[in-house]
Amino acid sequence: SAGGAPLDAPAVPVGYEVAEDEAFRRIVRRGRRAATPVLGHSVHVELSGLRPGRPYWYRFHALGAVSPVGRTATAPEHAERARIAVSSCQHFELGWFSAYRDMVAAQPDLIVQLGDYIYENSYAQFPKVRRFDAPEPMDLDGYRRRHAIYKSDPDLREAHRLAPWVVTWDDHEVENDYADLANLKGLDPAVFARRRAAAYQAYFEHLPVRPSLWARPDQPRLYRRLAWGDLVSLPVLDGRQYRSPQACNPPRQSGNRPRRDCPALTAPARTMLGAAQEVWLDRTLQAERGRWTLLAQQTVLAPIETPEGVMSDQWDGYAAARNRLIQGLIRPSVRNAVVLSGDIHAWMVNDLNNDRPEGPPMATEIVTTCLAASHAPSGRYGQVRAQNAHVRFADIERSGYTLIEVGPERLDIDFRAVADQTHHGSRVASLARFVVEDGRPGAKAAS
Repeated sequence: SAGGAPLDAPAVPVGYEVAEDEAFRRIVRRGRRAATPVLGHSVHVELSGLRPGRPYWYRFHALGAVSPVGRTATAPEHAERARIAVSSCQHFELGWFSAYRDMVAAQPDLIVQLGDYIYENSYAQFPKVRRFDAPEPMDLDGYRRRHAIYKSDPDLREAHRLAPWVVTWDDHEVENDYADLANLKGLDPAVFARRRAAAYQAYFEHLPVRPSLWARPDQPRLYRRLAWGDLVSLPVLDGRQYRSPQACNPPRQSGNRPRRDCPALTAPARTMLGAAQEVWLDRTLQAERGRWTLLAQQTVLAPIETPEGVMSDQWDGYAAARNRLIQGLIRPSVRNAVVLSGDIHAWMVNDLNNDRPEGPPMATEIVTTCLAASHAPSGRYGQVRAQNAHVRFADIERSGYTLIEVGPERLDIDFRAVADQTHHGSRVASLARFVVEDGRPGAKAAS
């Protein structure tokens, strides 16, 4: 509604159209949904039976108005190429989302967002290019408002309009560093559960998540497997909802801390994914048939030694669970395993090995930086490559996104860096390029 005020109507009829052409001369689907207050007047349409491997355009009709035309696409049955843009960590106050302009210009087949789509918190110590319009959200109205201000960004809106998205959440969609129901303040789980449920619902309302994944609102499921033909298998993980609390914290309290003398870091029972998701992932990897398996998940999988130890919120805090995951990735059924990670506001290229980080690579990890956010102080990681021989590349200073060109013989990886995230419309250029060849784990600098 005008000015962004809430709708008063109890329900709004919304018509939708899907067409094979942007002018809507060949409409292939029509329908109607009720936009109701219980879902913030959002509408999600899940369709089947469209032709594979082609673009489609869609629009909505409501209250006498017609929406802008959106573009999406169906996955092909067989593919020789795919272009995938990977983003993570976008703080509305700390940077403009100019990277999305470069991303849209690249015309990706998919945009994969690895979490921290919104930030619930503000950072007083950093200068701001714009401000949130409300305090930190604690309830459904608060999280709806936070998502709404994100959608006021024109570059973000345009990226949603012109490309299909694959999304999963990390912590800031609810609260920094939360783990299942463990939280920063050590609140009673029942109290925090209400906040988490509100955040989850607002996430579903505002993002392109299939309604079938939300069949039980009290148990939303984001982990699933997608594919781009027979070229790319794309399992998507949820590393927040089911994880054990970070090691060596007080009971019920979450928090990311550097740890060194903490036996719980390697405890076999600790999990990042939860038992059910671990079983699902193992079965998914057993049945892999794609040439490339791109595992989309939240935070750094490779061991990263810092001057003060390992960071407990990363997979270093769940070492036994990491070993189980990598064991699945090196199954014979998985031809080429590449892990896509985010969270730490840095780019990294890491070799993965189940037993010894310094051993020959069995898989590759590509860590994408923040699209727009603050960066860790240089002392956090120290001389990261000197301390971690399996880290082939690291940049902890720049923002941007990662563009991946997938072909039968190789992945071409381009780290696209924003010159200045505090400047609206800042230039974006290639920072570094890497190649992963079919059948040869480990990334190499592109020549």
